[in-house]
Amino acid sequence: MVAIIDYDAGNIKSVEKAVNALGYEAVVTRDKDIILNADHVILPGVGAFGDAMKKLQSYELTDVIKEVAANNTPFLGICLGLQLMFESSEEAPGVEGLSLLKGRILRIPDGDDLKIPHIGWNSLKYPNKGRLFEGIAEDSYVYFVHSYYLQAQEAEIVKAATEYGTLIHASVEKDNIFACQFHPEKSSDVGMKILENFLKIEG
Repeated sequence: MVAIIDYDAGNIKSVEKAVNALGYEAVVTRDKDIILNADHVILPGVGAFGDAMKKLQSYELTDVIKEVAANNTPFLGICLGLQLMFESSEEAPGVEGLSLLKGRILRIPDGDDLKIPHIGWNSLKYPNKGRLFEGIAEDSYVYFVHSYYLQAQEAEIVKAATEYGTLIHASVEKDNIFACQFHPEKSSDVGMKILENFLKIEG
């Protein structure tokens, strides 16, 4: 069973549909016991960093998420879910993230012909080998919607990167923790393969 953490963030339904389409049972929940007993856990999300951390705290989910990470359960953050795994974000000064991984979330710098938020398809480079990208060629395209991006502190955890006015750490992996800044559930066959790769990882 795949637990999809419900904290009133956008985009949860499309992740649930994608998991179901791959033949897995998905449960959208904020129930601690269901989350802790799941085979895989996904933290999706579209929205603002500060609001999201408040919601996670008000639903008493921050400690549950840290327990999932400590239990070696395969755990995937998507978009805002990736950002929340890190220590802080320029979007919400003074608000502490989940701090599961080291790094900060920065605003994409303004550029002459860059639109922010960054909405659209970008290709991926693989600085390090990652399990999410097994069977997926480098330079494959995935779909992004974001105004802020990850700058991870540990270079070795960065498994995919892209360029949009700056170098964006697009996907990370450390032990049982995985995250994508892009939306695999909206990234056609490539995205479905990424989700399938995650769901096949055993805890």
